[in-house]
This record gives sequence, structure tokens and C-alpha cells, in this order.
Amino acid sequence: MDIRYSCNQRDFKRYTTEETRSEFLIENLYVPNEVVAVYSHVDRMVTLGCMPTTETVSIDKGIDIWHNFGTQYFLERREIGIFNIGGAGTITVDGTVYELGYKDCLYITMGAKEVLFASKEADKPAKFYMVSAPAHCSYETRLIKIEDAAKRPLGAMETSNKRTINQFIHPDVLKTCQLSMGMTVLDPGSVWNTMPAHTHERRMEIYMYFEIPENNVVFHMMGEGKETRHIVMQNEQAVISPSWSIHSGAGTSNYTFIWAMGGENQAFDDMDNIPTTELR
Repeated sequence: MDIRYSCNQRDFKRYTTEETRSEFLIENLYVPNEVVAVYSHVDRMVTLGCMPTTETVSIDKGIDIWHNFGTQYFLERREIGIFNIGGAGTITVDGTVYELGYKDCLYITMGAKEVLFASKEADKPAKFYMVSAPAHCSYETRLIKIEDAAKRPLGAMETSNKRTINQFIHPDVLKTCQLSMGMTVLDPGSVWNTMPAHTHERRMEIYMYFEIPENNVVFHMMGEGKETRHIVMQNEQAVISPSWSIHSGAGTSNYTFIWAMGGENQAFDDMDNIPTTELR
């Protein structure tokens, strides 16, 4: 498991391109029949990727659970949200099988002991993208299909940011301890996300960009509003955004991204807005 420690906004101002990428960018999430995991000390969030092909893969494969979490199993004191961005697949949770198609989501509550991933077809594997947060009580494990997500249209073509926010793991859809997750889809011709920019002083956020067309990229903006930086991101990569950092981006094409938040609350509109003309 890759461990990332917290970075403060003062030191971040001196980071080189490579230091910024090493600290916040998550690459190579999908390795056949493996679990890729990155533990961030920013709100103790864990980002994972799993692409089962010829095997059924356990969520704890290759992870030293006791050393990293001090628990007997992965979700003993955690909850997790899982999206499938690949071919059809299944997730088995303590014997119950959930079938996930493209862009479907499964929330697994604290206390689930066995979590297994499998693909329906080895040559069209599922790609399970996951974010896990610490939890203090159990709710209900639930499958949320893309058509059942709460839709929230935002932006306009005139400002190149017409998009639809699909809320999956969200208070309007289901109860969780602290984890919130959703998927934002940009319309063709729109490239900006989360603009005007804002920060969440009380929450951190993780973005995972996908559906980026070949030979295109997303310039992900981060840093304090008065002194921004960027990371150039490619398809199916994720980025960690601390509470002091803005998190927005512009692509060379339209794209889709999955956002995950954890922290003090789950209020979607609890943000500190920054006027675009004040960005530096």
C-alpha cells in the first residue's frame, strides 16, 4: 500500500512538478488481478483500484490489514464506495452478490468482512474504482444504478461548463457515516469542471478522471486560490485534494469524473467560493 502523508499549503508553494505529482497524483490504478491502494493521511481516506480478469480478487489482496489499519479486516472500522468504470462485473459482500454495469455504484457499510471482485468476461474486465473513509457505525449496504442517482444539472454552454452531477453516495440518496461520492459528466463542448472554484475547509476531496478521449488530457487545478498550481492528468487517474486546495479542471475535450469527499459534514453546498477574477 502506498502511504501519502499530509502536505500543508505553505510547503506546497515550493513543490516542483514532480513533487506535486508524487504527493497528489494516483496513477496505474488498474493492474490485472491485483488491488492497488493509496492511503492518504488527509482525513485517512484510501483510494483503490481493482481489475479482476482471470481471478476472483479479495479487497485485502496484497494489503497488510493489521499493519496499515490496526484491524482484523478492511471494513472493520471503515465504509467504502465502489464504482465500475469497465465491463460487467460482480461484487460479493459476505455471500451476497451484487451485479454492477458501467457507471453503477455499490456502497458497503462498516462491518462487512468479505468483499470479492470478479468480471463477467476476462477480455472485457470490470474496473472497480473505490474510496474508503473511516466510519463509526453501520448503515445499509446498497447498490445504486446510474439511472437511480440523483441528477443535478449545472453550468452552461456559454461558460464551457455544462454538466450533470450524479449524486450516488449522498444524503439525498442513502445514509452513510461521512463518505460522499458522485459522478460529474460534462456535455460535449464543455471542458471546465467545478468553476467558479471553491475549497472545502471542513472536507477533503478526491477526483478520478475517466472517459478522457485518446490523446487528450485534463489540467487539474489545485493549491490556494491566490497561488494555484496544476497537474496534467490522463485517463483513469485520480488526484488527492486537501481541504485548503481548490479542485477544478479544464480538459482538451469533455470527460467524466468521480468525486469523493470525507470530513466534518456531508452538506453538498458547504463550500468557500472564490470569485474567478481573484484566482492567481
